[in-house]
Amino acid sequence: MEKFLESIDIPLVSFGDSQLTALLLIKLIGLTFLIYLFSRVLRAVVSDYVFTKLQPDEGIRFAVARIIQYLFLFIGLLVLFQSVGLNLSTLTVLSGTIGIGLGFGMQNIIENFVSGIIILLERPIKVGDRIEMGSVSGDVMQISVRSTTIRTNSNITMIVPNSEFITSRVINWSHTDRLVRFEFPVGVSYKSDPNKVKLILLEVATEHTGVIKEPKPEVLFKGFGESSLDFELRVWTKTYTRFPLILKSELYYKIFDAFKAHGIEIPYPQRDLHIKEPLKNS
Repeated sequence: MEKFLESIDIPLVSFGDSQLTALLLIKLIGLTFLIYLFSRVLRAVVSDYVFTKLQPDEGIRFAVARIIQYLFLFIGLLVLFQSVGLNLSTLTVLSGTIGIGLGFGMQNIIENFVSGIIILLERPIKVGDRIEMGSVSGDVMQISVRSTTIRTNSNITMIVPNSEFITSRVINWSHTDRLVRFEFPVGVSYKSDPNKVKLILLEVATEHTGVIKEPKPEVLFKGFGESSLDFELRVWTKTYTRFPLILKSELYYKIFDAFKAHGIEIPYPQRDLHIKEPLKNS
């Protein structure tokens, strides 16, 4: 065994007074793997046991556990390099070479890494949030230093680079809490009584189990359209933040039935045509 260790204890790369041997390289790989495994265990302990007793929200537990993991990895690798006798001060040339490589080929990786740290620290989004980016909306499932995992209502998982959350416009439906107001336009014929329409809309809204009682639902008379009296039903909900289209569909079904029962007509676009007679030749 000693002869085998001596046979692989040959220098591969020299950094000033320090030498990287095959044996040292094996030790570095093995110890780095152990540090990584321990960092994952530490993250799980902090997230699942330590913070569970303090009962913060899921986003805080996730962010703090991630930051602790990355700090442990960074400090652990520094201590590891020093303990095996690899002088980090001699890596200036290597770090300069790596820096050139980063400048040419790894801009996006570094940008996403920095963006991930910003997201974990500032927490504009957190695990469990309902967000919308362009045409994509879903729940944040995981935030890493490179990307964020989003799951849509269709159970489709999307991997989004972290830099997009910093440079693009993001709508967070549950940044502070899941209480959200939705507005639903409704049009009725000019023959309808506006006060009766208001009472019907409020009755439909208050009877729906997904609409909360406080703040109360509201009905606004928006104006006189080309062929309809235009109203807007405003409701608040916590349970339908993830499924606004389902709430919209259920309310419109009930509104249609209520209007039909009370004789309220839902109009369709109308146009008046004026036909002029052709001029007769004199």
